[in-house]
Amino acid sequence: MENPFPPFDPDGDEPEVTPADDTPVRLRDIPLRTIFPNLLTLLAICSGLTAIRFAIEGRIELAVAAIIFAGFLDGIDGRVARFLKSTSRFGAEMDSLADFVNFGVAPAMLLYFTLLHEARSIGWIAALIYASCACLRLARFNVMLDNPNAPEWLARFFTGVPAPAGAIVALLPVYLMLIGVEATQGYAWLATGFTLVSGFFMVSNIPTFSGKNITTKVRRDIVLPVMIFAVFMAALLFSYPWIMLTAFALLYLASIPFSMRNWGRYNAKYSESN
Repeated sequence: MENPFPPFDPDGDEPEVTPADDTPVRLRDIPLRTIFPNLLTLLAICSGLTAIRFAIEGRIELAVAAIIFAGFLDGIDGRVARFLKSTSRFGAEMDSLADFVNFGVAPAMLLYFTLLHEARSIGWIAALIYASCACLRLARFNVMLDNPNAPEWLARFFTGVPAPAGAIVALLPVYLMLIGVEATQGYAWLATGFTLVSGFFMVSNIPTFSGKNITTKVRRDIVLPVMIFAVFMAALLFSYPWIMLTAFALLYLASIPFSMRNWGRYNAKYSESN
């Protein structure tokens, strides 16, 4: 009986071999290390979809936690793939689809079922626009990766707010509500406007820090303080999650003027040298 599943070809370059005697040909086996990063991406998609379920059921805290967990998986799957030397076109495409679900659709649905439904059709339109902006932002990011003529310093910046950061920022009204802000109809209208602004940030040309220029080496004398600080921040996040997420969102928004200033300096130097 013929296998109902096609052979897994992560890079789309498996040669087609047609022997003269029509005998079956065994294609090369796929190492487990190639599959593992894709499993992490699938787990992230499941987490994002589960966040939508929790939002429908009114379990807001679990919905936010599921989106944060999806963001954590999104942050490590690519690094795991590079560490295992198992990057592939298949994984890159699936990662973009996962980002749209986890940081486009899931936050939009959570915002709508939590706050935006109070604004009726306008709230739903805001959710649609936000999700559409996330899709457009990811498509633009994939296209810009293929630009071989881009100067090296551009790798220090994203064009627009990246989808994961956009989701963290867009959910700011939900964090504030969980802290204790009363979810009145007026607050729902403010959340609707903020959702639109968050979506526009993603598709804008505003330069934001990418974090790729952060050094991977730490001086020996500050290794222990760095580890203690990381534990301290993790403890704060688990103890006061909504306050910390609010702080993260506000700090990210506050960093945008600095990223614009740094981008302008790099661009001026690049223009002078050319």
